[in-house]
Amino acid sequence: MRDQVATRVTGRPVALPVTVLMLLVVLAGCTSAPESAPDGRPAAGRWQPEPGTDWQWQLSGRLDTTVDAPVYDIDGFEHDAAQVAGLHRKGRKVICYLSTGAWEEFRPDADDFPAAVLGKSNGWAGERWLDIRRTDVLQPLMEARIAMCAKKGFDAVEPDNMDGYRNRTGFPLTAADQLRYNRLIAGVAHRHGLSVGLKNDLPQIPQLVGDFDFAVNEQCAQYEECAQLSPFVKAGKAVFHVEYELPLARFCDGSRRLGLSSLLKKYELGVWRRQCPAAGN
Repeated sequence: MRDQVATRVTGRPVALPVTVLMLLVVLAGCTSAPESAPDGRPAAGRWQPEPGTDWQWQLSGRLDTTVDAPVYDIDGFEHDAAQVAGLHRKGRKVICYLSTGAWEEFRPDADDFPAAVLGKSNGWAGERWLDIRRTDVLQPLMEARIAMCAKKGFDAVEPDNMDGYRNRTGFPLTAADQLRYNRLIAGVAHRHGLSVGLKNDLPQIPQLVGDFDFAVNEQCAQYEECAQLSPFVKAGKAVFHVEYELPLARFCDGSRRLGLSSLLKKYELGVWRRQCPAAGN
């Protein structure tokens, strides 16, 4: 979500018992995944999308598996293991979209979030910012969500609402709070064998590029911020980028120069997409 921009869908997975949630946390602490190298380059053993990799981002409507793109980013609650496996049979890698920084009343685990961690609305009906300082509460809940993605066979996670410190959340969140929480989420994903993308949060890219395997960005061209994503590209990590309001002619040349994987999408993030044409076309 870019500040107040996002798409909302509903899901009905089975909620995990509290005992299972805590067991997941204990087991996660007993294993570790290789971290990125000091220069931010990807660690071995996880899927690593390279700069310029084409992608499809669909968070609403019936999933269309015929789009000719090697990477799909889809809602983790809404899609089951069979759909992920179907995409894999077509040679696709699949990213699991989750909200990790905001509460959504329509998710099946919504009642597991205590009122004390729910802040102000993030601008979408039924959604509220989370107090990311309360990692004692949020880590087991996010562990269960990310474990769900791994069990369904996803290759990666796209955690959304990861820049609450830049918004009016109802909590006195600091940049340090956000760094701690974002690294926590990245670590959980890696322990479950999943790659993880940094969503927006441009100011903290220099500190976080080594913790994340790719980036997902909305509207960096419209706000003249795309150059801030260069550390990911320099580290050999894809930047999956969308614009909603600019025509292709306004951002594709710049995207090619920077090595971004850019699309024009509509705000509802349905099937519709437009790719940047190849250079010279």
